Amino acid sequence: MRRRLHVELKYQTPPAVLKLVLDNCQSSDGKIEGFTVEFVNLEFLRLINVGLISISNLPKLPKLKKLELSENRIFGGLDMLAEKLPNLTHLNLSGNKLKDISTLEPLKKLECLKSLDLFNCEVTNLNDYRESVFKLLPQLTYLDHYDQEDQEAPNSDAEGDDVD
Repeated sequence: MRRRLHVELKYQTPPAVLKLVLDNCQSSDGKIEGFTVEFVNLEFLRLINVGLISISNLPKLPKLKKLELSENRIFGGLDMLAEKLPNLTHLNLSGNKLKDISTLEPLKKLECLKSLDLFNCEVTNLNDYRESVFKLLPQLTYLDHYDQEDQEAPNSDAEGDDVD
């Protein structure tokens, strides 16, 4: 005689999700959707090549330190990052549609930001691009994995994608 075993796991509180990688998933209408209370403790979020045009729906993630948004279609709208991600230290926007230094102006409010990656964005083609970004964002240590003296960042600081 066969018996079925039914196992149900219940938690008093949901387990904390610290790292979330959603590369190559398709976003709905080019926006971020579906974040619930389980993700409030996120420290690392990676949304590479998901078709984002806006990050306006990003929820408040006070513990998030590293945000990877490369290979999307983001062209601006960075003004809400400081309010929603106050402890962000690493931001990767490489391969997006950022054209002007002025679109980076809101990043001044990210006081903890140490590393910014804009590789393959049109803004990198501007004259004095590196000098202008370092002047605009004095809190930065690394821009496109290099410091102001063109010294390459150590892997641990620059990469930030050591997802288990």
